[in-house]
Amino acid sequence: MKAIQFGAGNIGRGFIGAVLEQGGYHVVFADVNQVVIDRINLDKKYTVHVMDVECVDQIITNISGVNSTTPQIIEEIADSDTQLITTAVGVVILPRIAPSIAKGIVARMNAGIEKPLNIIACENAVRATSQLKEHVLALLNDEQKEYCLKHVGFIDCSVDRIVPPVRSENPIDVVVENYYEWNVEEDSFVGPVPHIKGMNLAKNLIAYIERKLFTLNTGHAITAYMGKMKGYATIDQAIADPVIYSTVKAAMQESGLGLIKKYGFDHDTHFAYIEKIIKRFKNPYLKDDVTRVGREPLRKLSASDRLIKPLLTAIEAEVEVKALYLGIGAALHYYNMEDPQSVELQSLIKDNGLKVAIEKLTGIAQTNPIASKIENAYSEIVTIVK
Repeated sequence: MKAIQFGAGNIGRGFIGAVLEQGGYHVVFADVNQVVIDRINLDKKYTVHVMDVECVDQIITNISGVNSTTPQIIEEIADSDTQLITTAVGVVILPRIAPSIAKGIVARMNAGIEKPLNIIACENAVRATSQLKEHVLALLNDEQKEYCLKHVGFIDCSVDRIVPPVRSENPIDVVVENYYEWNVEEDSFVGPVPHIKGMNLAKNLIAYIERKLFTLNTGHAITAYMGKMKGYATIDQAIADPVIYSTVKAAMQESGLGLIKKYGFDHDTHFAYIEKIIKRFKNPYLKDDVTRVGREPLRKLSASDRLIKPLLTAIEAEVEVKALYLGIGAALHYYNMEDPQSVELQSLIKDNGLKVAIEKLTGIAQTNPIASKIENAYSEIVTIVK
């Protein structure tokens, strides 16, 4: 059996591709980076360095590579042995790979293949696979859509593993933390549901998605933004700062109380989960750069992402909020000249004023008291990080 992993970057190799290979699949990595694809096909193996309290090396061997812009990717999708397609390309790239997937599905239809094919977009976004499905269906005619909906499953998921960009002697080796979660929506599979070690079959996926978004992503982002303001280079350095640590933990607890009210999570269990996440931030082996974690602040300040959505959920649950406001204030200060979104963010604030920028970024009206509290936090965080 075979799986195609779109994206041969660190997440593709260090997380999803590795789990699939260890689950018994031959993994075909599809990517535009010909250097990486050539090295995969030359070495026919790579090493996943699990760096944590206990360090372990995992050798991934049952692999091959294909350039995702060539006709060969269509042939791979059309192969009747192909059972799964997974992605780790970034949500903005999904529309670019949709044409290849659509052509592969049409090729399967024309070949009379009725074996199920299931697609899982493993992106750091809410219901990324549903987004990919819309892009694929838009490229099919009515007959092709009918075949697709009958024989192809589109499964939303939630993924969680820290995989920093660490250079090694071999460019396809990768460093990861020991912890990971891959939760997939069980009821969306077409045909028999695969049981893969490391892939958790979930019934209430949105609860898993928001638990991760409001905890790992929220805490990670605030650590990065406050860390950047204080001049730290890495997440482990930033979280070791008592001021940052206390603010991040409080923010995660505020968002956690919102989740507990919304989904009925057990209070003690969720707060223990928060402690586990903060412990991951402290991992000294990962050397995770604050600019990597903080990149694309416009997206991270949007209404549905890791800062504003937890804030609004906590407020709706009548949680007393302080640290989440400070985290948003830190995000609004984020500046990295190599990050186009960061440059755009600061230009937006400079040219329009803070309240106008807040409304444009978050959708929160200038007249809303929440906007005023964000504005106050923007000033207060400067004093706190001194």
